[in-house]
Amino acid sequence: MVIFFVTPLYAQNPEIKVNLKSQIAEMRPVWAWFGYDEPNYTYMKDGKKLLSEISALSPAPVYVRTHSLMVTGDGEAALKWGSTNMYTEDAQGNPIYDWTIVDRIFDTYIERGMKPLAQIGFMPEALSSHPQPYRHYWKPGDYYGDIVTGWAYPPKDYDKWRTLVYEWVKHCVERYGKKEVESWWWEVWNEANGWYWKGTREEFLKLYDYAADGLKKALPTARIGGINVGGGSSKSGIEWTRGFIEHCISGTNYATGRIGSPMEAILFHAKGSPKLVDGHVRMNMSTQLRDIKSGFDIAMSYPQTKNLPLIIGESDPEGCAACGMATNPENAYRNGTMYSSYTAASFARKYELADQTGANFLGAVSWSFEFENQPWFYGFRDLATNGVDKPVLNVFRMFGLMTGKRVNVESNRMYPLQDVIKSSVKGDKSDIGALATADKRKAAVLLWNYHDDEKAGPAETVALTITNIPVKKVTLKTYLIDNEHSNSYEVWKKMGSP
Repeated sequence: MVIFFVTPLYAQNPEIKVNLKSQIAEMRPVWAWFGYDEPNYTYMKDGKKLLSEISALSPAPVYVRTHSLMVTGDGEAALKWGSTNMYTEDAQGNPIYDWTIVDRIFDTYIERGMKPLAQIGFMPEALSSHPQPYRHYWKPGDYYGDIVTGWAYPPKDYDKWRTLVYEWVKHCVERYGKKEVESWWWEVWNEANGWYWKGTREEFLKLYDYAADGLKKALPTARIGGINVGGGSSKSGIEWTRGFIEHCISGTNYATGRIGSPMEAILFHAKGSPKLVDGHVRMNMSTQLRDIKSGFDIAMSYPQTKNLPLIIGESDPEGCAACGMATNPENAYRNGTMYSSYTAASFARKYELADQTGANFLGAVSWSFEFENQPWFYGFRDLATNGVDKPVLNVFRMFGLMTGKRVNVESNRMYPLQDVIKSSVKGDKSDIGALATADKRKAAVLLWNYHDDEKAGPAETVALTITNIPVKKVTLKTYLIDNEHSNSYEVWKKMGSP
């Protein structure tokens, strides 16, 4: 028997009842998906350390998504920038392929038993229809649009674009083997309805068709999906997602001239929206859950997509991982227990949304990794700082111990799903709930105490009742995340914040 407690703050006395015989569904490791902007951090000192830890905590292979795998450059890492230099051209315009850096990235994953959610993007300088300026030097506090340079434009030659994808995938099959690459997922671009794409929607569909055609020519059994919109419940998010699905179902394929385009998964993004209120951070889970519900509802509305795997390509409390608390004080929640309790409470609602809609929910990418050689506890959205794990990473360790079937939980203090979708957790009482699993020889209960307002409150005693335990003798283990346990941030502060 394993019991986890995630308690950041703060009364009807809380009572939680867990029935180990009342099964709901498999405990899919939808949490075992991670991503980040800066691909070159992958093979750096702290990047490799963190990837090893992430791989070790999961009973299933972890999928990793990163930007800029096709961007031109020398491989220097920087905030919201990365490059692999996989494609350049000679003086006559002939392609030159160089897989050295992208191989280092994928090798790091494969060596740890991880799988790429491989992003086909962004545009190499030699292929861009608007190549200059290309390299950006964005830093926190700068205008976000400064990151948008020549890599965000359509290709000047779609045949060369298709051939590049073909050659890359063919190389992956040769290097890692057909069976391994068949287990990966592929996608094209990122948030094409927002900053990241400087073409039209039709130009994006053309980009996708040519990329998918190159992929399938190299490996017909490869799996690809889209569209990874930003703001899944926004007007543009809904329009772009529906437009993409309908194009893949019945549109004319730009690359082949035939009807339809490959679509083996639906991907979209979901983000919360914290703000600073009277000197403290106030989270907002409702925007993130509305994005998720919208994506699930859209997929379920088409007979051709209702059974497809759904991947939340980025699923986070807010939008900018590289924006620290010095420039964005609302992001101060990221260092301590607010981030960990939010993660526990929000993932439970993701499972609940999938149960209610019948969606084939495969994964939710936490867009949080590490930022190499940056100040300690700077307020980046990361899982570790300078090689030291933050409290939130321990939530994923807890998830990793939860296997078997999800079972029914009743709590008199857990906010109903529809209330959280409507207005998050802003009432007088905090949200005290649980997620529970039962396997052949163990059961696990994850409890949290969450409120949108990051303000300290009194400790509360939870009455936890577990019924239908199939044995008479058990071993009980408890794991805690609070100000005194599993919390490197509090330790660092007690050291004088060196």
